[in-house]
Amino acid sequence: METINNLLQTLDNLFLIIAYAIRSLFADPHSVWANLTMDIINFIIVVIIVVLAALILILLERKIAGWTSQRTGPNRLGPRGWFQTIADALKLMGKEDVTPAGADKFIFKIAPMIIFSLPMMTLAVIPYGNGMAPIDLDLGIFYFVAISSISTLAFLMAGWGSNNKYSLLGAMRAVAQMVSYEIPLLFSLLGVVMITQSFNLGVIVESQPNIPFIVLQPLAFGIFMIAGLAELNRAPFDLVEADQEVVAGPFTEYTGLRWGLFFLGEYGNMTAMAALGATVFLGGWQGPGFLPGYVWLFMKIGILIFFMMWVRWTFPRIRIDHLMHLAWKVLLPLSILNILLTGLGIYIYRLVIGG
Repeated sequence: METINNLLQTLDNLFLIIAYAIRSLFADPHSVWANLTMDIINFIIVVIIVVLAALILILLERKIAGWTSQRTGPNRLGPRGWFQTIADALKLMGKEDVTPAGADKFIFKIAPMIIFSLPMMTLAVIPYGNGMAPIDLDLGIFYFVAISSISTLAFLMAGWGSNNKYSLLGAMRAVAQMVSYEIPLLFSLLGVVMITQSFNLGVIVESQPNIPFIVLQPLAFGIFMIAGLAELNRAPFDLVEADQEVVAGPFTEYTGLRWGLFFLGEYGNMTAMAALGATVFLGGWQGPGFLPGYVWLFMKIGILIFFMMWVRWTFPRIRIDHLMHLAWKVLLPLSILNILLTGLGIYIYRLVIGG
């Protein structure tokens, strides 16, 4: 009965929102329709970025894996194997969609959709050029971290909804790992926020016309990259799907396109994390004027993604106790130390300038 009442309350709220939107359309049609059109265009652009990034990065990951292990990699489908990702996508769409008999069907089915939608929401606040942020938020960094943290809930939903002990164990690992590494990740960004006095990503980029913040915050950048890899559940921090222990963790019971959505979401989230790192520490779209700003941004994103893939195929998976030790006893104290050093540097700078 309580569930039905909650559902009815949700529907009432939805109808109120729709009614308010309709009244707004008739109140000022020109500005509302213009804003709505721009929002739709921005949304389509972000979706295209996420989908294309996932398709390209899957192939790139295999090429880098082959390069690091001195193997060929995909080389059969298309010129130099460039059609391999398309073949994999067609294969996944043709596979049977199986839902376990004892699973919570709603939670089981909605979890991969949440994972896939998150990078679209986070990439919407990234400035791709001068005044080219789809959504210009004053709390851009806060919004980015808040939205990306929802992936923890999606992994837990996948593990719980599967009604599988291996899935649940992998999901609980994901919760412990991602909650732990969110703290040093957020703290690593605070040094830049202290320097710029702003959470707005556009303002942060404009504060780096000559010197990127990686020069002023090298320790914070290192912490960000390590914590970002752990947040993305990528090797050497892929304890969520350690094959020899939990089979495939939260993904064990998933098949076909739903299984594919998890990995599309992983590559989308990797693109979003690299975009945040490039924006905050590498100057974002800032660069010499002979190339457009968005070209510089995508080049910097590509460099960070290449580094993430290189790390994945170079270092072995670490143990779960070492993983937690690194988060709480190494990265967290270092991130706090960076905040203290940044505050001290700002204080000395103001004393010198004031003197």
